[in-house]
Amino acid sequence: MATLSLPQQDTYDTIVIGAGIQGSFAAYHLAQRRRDVLLLEQFLLPHSRGSSHGQSRITRSAYAQDHYARMMPDSFRLWQQLEAEAGISLYRCTGLVALGPVGDPELEGCRRNLGAGAILDAAALGQRFPGLRLHAGEVALWDSTAGVLFADRALRAVQDVFRRHGGTLRDGEKVLRIEPGAMLTVTTKAGVYRARRLIITAGAWTGALLAPLGLHLPLQPLRIDVCYWREKESGSPGPCFMALGLSQAPHGIYGLPSLEYPGLVKVCYHHGSPTDPEERDQVPPGAPRPDVTLLSSFISSYLPGLEPQPAVVETCLYTNTPDEDFILDRHPKFSNIVIGAGFSGHGFKLAPVVGKLLCELSLGEEPSHSMAPFAITRFPGVLRAAL
Repeated sequence: MATLSLPQQDTYDTIVIGAGIQGSFAAYHLAQRRRDVLLLEQFLLPHSRGSSHGQSRITRSAYAQDHYARMMPDSFRLWQQLEAEAGISLYRCTGLVALGPVGDPELEGCRRNLGAGAILDAAALGQRFPGLRLHAGEVALWDSTAGVLFADRALRAVQDVFRRHGGTLRDGEKVLRIEPGAMLTVTTKAGVYRARRLIITAGAWTGALLAPLGLHLPLQPLRIDVCYWREKESGSPGPCFMALGLSQAPHGIYGLPSLEYPGLVKVCYHHGSPTDPEERDQVPPGAPRPDVTLLSSFISSYLPGLEPQPAVVETCLYTNTPDEDFILDRHPKFSNIVIGAGFSGHGFKLAPVVGKLLCELSLGEEPSHSMAPFAITRFPGVLRAAL
């Protein structure tokens, strides 16, 4: 008689759902505290279905919002700690130019948080970075701390160190059901797991996991066009940059030296089209891409050293909140369920701090940064009867 294959059953101190950069760092911090942690990922690793793939992300101190500016020194320190533990380099310092109209509120906030000496006029910018062009009535700021994070390498590194600390990572296990309680039960397609604590960091799939638990957060997945533009003449890599307050690009534009494709520059619009994460790649051939048209116009005007049509166009996911601030909080009804969501396209650089905060929340500790900007209560009416 054939032996029946029973689903795996295990008990852990904490389960983390979603092994992107945020969930991986939450699991890493818990494992460092000698907690028995299971990190679950629905796709086989590595994959490009979420928001943590690719070779590069910008990191920077230039933030208009004080709460993020205060978190960045901690983030830089924790990235360096991971580099030391993993024994590999995860960051290249390039600096960053922030440009936009004089008096733009977001640019002014960046200037305030960067401090004296950050302003570059058109002459200074042209001398240091001739590939970037300013226009009348515009100003540039210089962030010397900024640079490029090696995204894929960083994700592998934090997962490797997590396992080295005794953590368990299971990929290819989609979560089918979460049963709350003093001991939570998480059922996947391959097993049934129990834990006292649960952290949900499932990116664009977070809403679907929370709805059966009676929580309907205002999370909007967006499909982002990730564009790479060819240099007309090859030269040394320039700095990262971001353009704020431009009328033709109200959500901002950012760019960085391309690691993925030598000789190209990665330039993207900080916004996209609403999408179902299960159907992100189902874009009909020849469908209009208004964001690419917007970027072509920007490049012709501000980056004349690049060809005005992209050489490569890929896609990525943002999961946005209405105010583009993160959600880092406990479930209003089930206090042993912690949620990290809505990173709105600017969470990767802050992942070491986010992971630490999610760890602290799950353990009932005093968070190391103010959680007020990230509270669920800023969105009224999100708690409803569970299905």
